[in-house]
This record gives sequence, structure tokens and C-alpha cells, in this order.
Amino acid sequence: MNTNTGVSQSSGADIADWRPEDEEFWEKTGKRIAYRNLWISVPALLCGFAVWGMWGIITVQMLNLGFPFTQAQLFTLTAIAGLAGATMRIPASFLIRLAGGRNTIFLTTSMLLAPAIGTGIALQHPEWPLWVFQLMALWSGVGGGNFASSMSNISTFFPKRLQGTALGLNAGLGNFGVTTMQVVIPLVMTLGIFGSFGGESMVLVKDSGWIFGKIAAGTPTWIQNAGFAWLLSLVPLSILCFFGMNNLKTVSPNTGGTITAFIKIIWLYTLSFVPAGVGLYLYLPAPTGLGLLNMWVAMPLIIASTLMVMKLTAFGTMKDNIAAQFAIFRNKHTWAMTILYIVTFGSFIGFSMALPLAITVIFGYQHIPDTAGVMTHTLKNPNAPSALTYAWIGPFVGALIRPVGGWISDKVGGSIVTQIISAVMVLSSAAVGYVMLQAYGSAAPEQYFSTFMWLFVVLFAASGIGNGSTFRTIGIIFDRQQAGPVLGWTSAVAAYGAFIAPVVIGQQVKAGTPQVAMYGFAIFYALCLILNWWFYLRAGAEIKNP
Repeated sequence: MNTNTGVSQSSGADIADWRPEDEEFWEKTGKRIAYRNLWISVPALLCGFAVWGMWGIITVQMLNLGFPFTQAQLFTLTAIAGLAGATMRIPASFLIRLAGGRNTIFLTTSMLLAPAIGTGIALQHPEWPLWVFQLMALWSGVGGGNFASSMSNISTFFPKRLQGTALGLNAGLGNFGVTTMQVVIPLVMTLGIFGSFGGESMVLVKDSGWIFGKIAAGTPTWIQNAGFAWLLSLVPLSILCFFGMNNLKTVSPNTGGTITAFIKIIWLYTLSFVPAGVGLYLYLPAPTGLGLLNMWVAMPLIIASTLMVMKLTAFGTMKDNIAAQFAIFRNKHTWAMTILYIVTFGSFIGFSMALPLAITVIFGYQHIPDTAGVMTHTLKNPNAPSALTYAWIGPFVGALIRPVGGWISDKVGGSIVTQIISAVMVLSSAAVGYVMLQAYGSAAPEQYFSTFMWLFVVLFAASGIGNGSTFRTIGIIFDRQQAGPVLGWTSAVAAYGAFIAPVVIGQQVKAGTPQVAMYGFAIFYALCLILNWWFYLRAGAEIKNP
């Protein structure tokens, strides 16, 4: 025992004595270590979100560059990235206990280099088949998985009274990866920042844009920089994670050393790719897949098979640890909080993924009847707003306000905050659907764009506040051993919003009824409002307003 610090360490990275609820320990030692890990965790998580979400922007530019894929096929790229990231969160929710916080965050951050480089290479070849881009989108899911391990890790460092704020900061600032990506990618695509090593430029066949306005057709564009640019931050961040973060032996007692921990992480992440790949093959239409399953069958099948594969193939101490953590599924509050977190984070990441391409499709074309009176949606709208100019605003507001949601929930109670934002989301989603209806039936859809964007900003703000409130509630309901796995599990299932939103909106756009998607979301939010009241706010609730 180090009597000066109160911390017993088996190595420079491993901390054996950790008592954040002990105020003297916290003030003398714990606070410094906890915040150091938090401030390294934030940019690592930010890059994870950026790599995971980058297909929402890349697909817009692929459309502007004339890549030989349909709008529906481009929506599948965004959906695949979303599904892969959500699926990888399932094993990621167990990684901290099995492998340690520092080991996990370092390796999973380093893993982001592979999809970043692979995507940069693939985007230089528009003639390559669709399955190559779908594979890169699947690989990008590594970044989505990182959220579960990051949040599980940070929750173990802080006392319960500060978990709403700490988790809000980690998730909220980490969520800025979506906004950062939506701002940075359009910028780096305008520059040959890697010289001859970065490949040749392509020429826009349609107008594009960035945060300062339109970029005219005919302008050279380096779309491959959407992947390559992340190398500039991922390399130094990986080094910082390795040398600056810690493993808490009180939470991760049997990591088995750094190399053993890395093997566990790689093994579990590899396992998650198998059910995701098989499920997508059964779901995706030909020529990529068989098209045998619809989304609502494929998604639960992938979740269940991922859990089953993990349980059946675990080895050594992993088997006992996974079995112990499966205990969270016997707690009804695990399921209640999972559904409520879909409302908040599921909406945030789903709309972040789908919004850029939705703006391009709904407002980028004039919607006019042909000679037979049938509505057509193929004539380019000369007054169309650029998705790359505006799509970042909603995720920016949602991420910015998330720590505020955690802070308010620490003061007044998480469930009250969740109830209020759920009501706001019911109204906002229904209103967005009505505006979509008007825009998709207009020859001048741009006249509805301002209202559309303001309503989406309200949706993002409400989901951001709710992200903080639901995580604060989880930190109160569950003990320290179960809170981490529950945080990881709920974030994993909620992340399927990144799969659901692009698919549902894409399907309804194709059907000519985009408003139906938003009406459906509004009904779901209303049902969850009732669920939150029943479990946590009604007079006879087992746990009253945590």
C-alpha cells in the first residue's frame, strides 16, 4: 500500500485500491486519477463516434460524385454501420470487467485505424462493387462499440453522487464526434492534405457543401480524406490511452496481463462480427444478401445470437465473468431502462445517421406530378439547401446539452427529466412528420426547410438531455458491479437506432411517405412516456423518481 496516496498498484497502470465513496480517499487521490482517465476517454470516444458515423456524410458525397449506387443502396451503408456499431456494443459492455479499462480503451481506439484506412482506400475506387463499401461500413462499427466500454469504464471511477455529471461529460463531449465528423469531413474533402500519398481528386457532378455554404459542381474533391483524416488524431490518442489511463483491479480483478487482456477483447469483438455479418446477409437484398428477413426479425436475431455466441464460446475466467454479468437480464429494470434509453440515445444516433441523406433526398429535388398526375422526385432542385451545411447543427446541440441533462438530473431526479423530454419528443416528431409531408409534395420544398431544421434541433436537444437523465437513473438503480454492464447493455440496444432510423426513413422515402416514419417514432415515444411513469413516477412505483 502506498501510504501517501492510499493507492496500491501492481503496475503503473493497475490500481488495486479504489474507494471513490470514501470522501477522504476521493479528495486526496481518487479525484485526480478519475478526471485524468475521463479527459483521455473523451477524445478517444469522440473519434469512435466520428469513425462510426462518417458514412452518414460519405454517402451524401458519394451521391454528389455520381457513384453508381441508388439512394436505397446508399441508405444501406449508413444502416450497416449503425447495426455493426450497435452489435459490437454487446461484447463491449463486458470488456472492462474482463480486460480492464486502460487495456480496453487503448486497443479499441487503435482498432479504429483499420476502418479509417480501409474506407480511404475504397473511396478512391467508385468502380468497386457495393459489397466492398458495405464491408467498410460494417468495419466502422468498431467505433460504435467503443461507447459501451467507455461509459462502463468511467462509471467505475466516480462516486454515485457525481456519476450523472461524469457520464454526461464523457458521453456528451464524446457525442461531439458526430458533429466533429460532420464539420471536419466536408472540410478535408476540399483539400489534398496528404499530397501524393492521399490519392487523386474526383470532380463533383452535383453541388455539394460545407458549413459555410455550397460547393459548386465541377469542383475537385478528395472524398478519400473522409477516412484518412482520422489518422492524424487516432495515432497520438492511442499512445495517450496506453500511457495515461488505468485498470481498476477492484472492477477488473482477473485481466491476466496486458497481452491476455488484448486477446479477450479481440476474441469478443471478432465473435460479434459473425452474427452481425450473417444477419445482414439474410437481411440485405440481392446481390449482396438473400433478402429473406425484414429489419424487425433480423435485428433481434442478431442480438440474441450475439449473446448466445458469447456465452457458448467464452473460455477460462471469461466464462465465469460473462455468466455473472448475464445476471442483469433477470432484473426488470434492465429492460425498462433499455427501452427508455432507446428514446434518447437511439434517437440521437439514429437521426444523426439518417438526417444528411434525408435532407438531400427530400429537399434536393423538386416534387412534381408527371403527365399522368403521379408525383415524381427526380428533378434537381436549384434552391436546395446543402445537407453538409446544416446536418451538423442538430447533433451539435444534442451533444452540447447532454452534460446539462446529467447535471439537472443529479439535482431534481432522472425520471422527471426523462418524462418531460419524452413529451417534447412526441410533439416534435409528429410535427417533423407533418413538415416532411408538405415538403415531399412540393415543387419548392426549400420553403419548409427552416421549420424542418428547427424541429429537428428540438428533437436533438431533448434526446441529448434525456441521454444524461437515463444514465443518471441507471447509476442510482444498480449497484457498482451491475451498473457498468447495464450501462453497456442499454447503450448497445439503443444504438440500433442507428440502424432503424436510416432503414425506416429510407423505406418511407422510397414509398413516397417519409412522414410515416416520424409519426411512428412519435407513437413509440408516447408509449415510453407511459412506461417511465409506471416504473418510476407513479405513486406505487417500486423505485420512486431515482
